[in-house]
Amino acid sequence: MRLDSHQHFWNYSAEAYPWIPPGSALQRDWLPADLDRIQAPLGLDGSIAVQARQSLEESSWLLSLADSNPRIRGVVGWVDLRSERVVDQLAAFAPHPRFVGVRHVVQDEPDDQFMVRPEFLRGIGELQQFDLTYDILIFPRQLPAAIELVRRFPDQPFVLDHIAKPFIKAGTLSPWQEQIWELAAFPNLMCKVSGMVTEADHRNWKEDDFRPYLDVVFEAFGPERLMFGSDWPVCLLAAGYEQAFSLIRDYVLSVAPGFEAAVFGGNAERFYLNRRPA
Repeated sequence: MRLDSHQHFWNYSAEAYPWIPPGSALQRDWLPADLDRIQAPLGLDGSIAVQARQSLEESSWLLSLADSNPRIRGVVGWVDLRSERVVDQLAAFAPHPRFVGVRHVVQDEPDDQFMVRPEFLRGIGELQQFDLTYDILIFPRQLPAAIELVRRFPDQPFVLDHIAKPFIKAGTLSPWQEQIWELAAFPNLMCKVSGMVTEADHRNWKEDDFRPYLDVVFEAFGPERLMFGSDWPVCLLAAGYEQAFSLIRDYVLSVAPGFEAAVFGGNAERFYLNRRPA
């Protein structure tokens, strides 16, 4: 199965999505029919829809989209991992066969130690009983906390979103690259090769800008622990879907041609879908 491991849907409103830049291409509804028209010509069989706002209502809405759109192979939703009622929230969503994981927008938390605070750790500790994954969405400054989080839960499946959003526009590698190597040492963690174009110069990026960062994650994780994600429609701030796809495809074909099927679906299928009942 060829999968996009990371994309979003929304019915746009400024109140619900205050992070969307005014006047940008994101400032409209983006729904499954929009994605299907782009993915099908590229030979992709579907995607994992990931939460874009932190509400239980959005998690329910994404699952309702999945019920009527078979190309939505899985949903990474949101629950309040810090809540004393987190088990009830997880129990409400987990029976749905396409509810495959949980994410919190940690990158927006002002506390760089957010992920290792007791309340959050308690919530993470409840995921395994429901066979759910966790997507780590952070900026580079939060990598030390991510390392500690993954260390504490060796049996919990984690995936790092957007290679932790390194400073591609500035061309900075350290300390990001050293911390990526430290994080990649944990076998229960995978990494999404996604969200890179929006960390580059939106108007003037070149393919060569990304190669040092791709080299790091391919060497640190190996292609068997990496998965392509478009981050559509957010990627439209800097690139079309086809550009985001081609950027990673061309790199894989040049450095790991035998792993194209794994990076473009096999790894995501194994991580998200094979652990849940059909």
